Amino acid sequence: MPPADHSYLTKKVISIGIVSELTGLSERQIRYYEERKLIFPDRTGKGTRKYSFTDVETLVHIANQMEEGVQTTELRRELKRQKSQEEVKRNMLRGQINAQFHKRH
Repeated sequence: MPPADHSYLTKKVISIGIVSELTGLSERQIRYYEERKLIFPDRTGKGTRKYSFTDVETLVHIANQMEEGVQTTELRRELKRQKSQEEVKRNMLRGQINAQFHKRH
């Protein structure tokens, strides 16, 4: 069986209305989180926001943290830290793959 392709999680194809239904957040709240640089939807040529399933998960996390009293500036720092940790992991994995590839050739 081939490995699962999870790229569908990051494809930005979901409209703000559907995201609102999935998360229970109002469209206004979702736009506010974008203004606060917590979420980064793509835009179509006509300016329509498009979100991914990963964005939906992030929005649910943001909403839960906000309910617990976490400020948007703290959330932004946390999300940045997570993103940089993910980047470090990707770079390490890329390096390991390259090292294995070069050993064989």
